[in-house]
Amino acid sequence: MLSFKSERIPRATIRRLAVYVQVLESMQRNGVEVISSGPLAEACDVNASQVRKDLAYFGEFGVRGVGYNVASLIAAIKASLGVDREWHAALIGVGNLGRALLHHSEFKARGFHIVGAFDCDPFKIGEQVYGLEVTCTSDLKAAVEAKGIEIGIITTPPERAQRAADHLVNAGVCGILNFAGARIHVPSKVFVEYVDFFHYLYALAFSITGSEHRPK
Repeated sequence: MLSFKSERIPRATIRRLAVYVQVLESMQRNGVEVISSGPLAEACDVNASQVRKDLAYFGEFGVRGVGYNVASLIAAIKASLGVDREWHAALIGVGNLGRALLHHSEFKARGFHIVGAFDCDPFKIGEQVYGLEVTCTSDLKAAVEAKGIEIGIITTPPERAQRAADHLVNAGVCGILNFAGARIHVPSKVFVEYVDFFHYLYALAFSITGSEHRPK
């Protein structure tokens, strides 16, 4: 049964829930109908008590001694995350990365529809990119209102990220996914998630370097 508890949910828990959904959907495609916390934890590289604790934030799932119904658990976690519905997004910055994201079919498959592509480059405005016409950022507010856009995606160069964020905030989006590699300042009511590939590359470099100095 899905029932939110009043305490704040840790961000790490939210990220793990997204992993659980991905793994469960893969298991479902392979014909798995029921799973216990042990095998799910192993597949997600966490321990079973962590899985049970994460799910407990949102209510009671599964049957003791039996496990979780995979289809029901997927539906419950998606409802907990708010991804049991469609989300409309606008992308600002139609460069190489922006075009790659516009071409990425998984956005729509997972319920995130990029319904607007925006740029300030006059040579790009009016261009058709994977079924979307690139529009001037000055038209963003009208598009947000007309298309029910709640999420903005920034794929501009770093020096243009704040201006893109300002456009999105003024247009009325609720959240921003920022790929620009620069920190942005927005009102507290607007949620921001940062994606910087170099952070992960730094972590990999550290892990590899560290492993070279560990005892054989």
